Amino acid sequence: MSQKGEQRVTALTFTATARGKFSGNGLTCQCALGRGGVVGAAQKREGDGTSPQGVWQMKRVFYRPDRMARPDTNLPVVPLRETDGWCDAPDHPLYNRPVTLPFQASHEKLWRDDHVYDLIVELDHNSDPVVPARGSAVFFHLAHDDYRPTEGCVAISREHMLLVLINSSDETSIKIEF
Repeated sequence: MSQKGEQRVTALTFTATARGKFSGNGLTCQCALGRGGVVGAAQKREGDGTSPQGVWQMKRVFYRPDRMARPDTNLPVVPLRETDGWCDAPDHPLYNRPVTLPFQASHEKLWRDDHVYDLIVELDHNSDPVVPARGSAVFFHLAHDDYRPTEGCVAISREHMLLVLINSSDETSIKIEF
């Protein structure tokens, strides 16, 4: 890992396994994946609680500015607002896209009372093109203290997330595997 403040940009791939191991770039730690396990990306469905197998590029970072400082990373960084959400309604034109709350269609709130969304990395799963019902809001975010399963995301500790982000860029990916 580089020292804080260095702007090293390099292609990195981190791996998250169904056995709860996250590794890459000299780091190995515990992770949580979807409560429904890992499925092939073509089998992923909205609300199934599974994590999609594949290599997913990191796009941008969202963070809670009232709970933490701006993370050190080469990725685009966006401070969250209380009105930020993510559309998870497969029949809506903004499916798997950020939305502003209040929002009529089904959505996920990004400003949460717990701390798991204090730091979120958007992954490019089902993003270009977006396919209705193939899964939305598959993020890389903070884990609960007990590492309980996610709804389909990859989750690690805050300490490890900050280490991952230091050297991450738009060339950094997370590989989800069985």
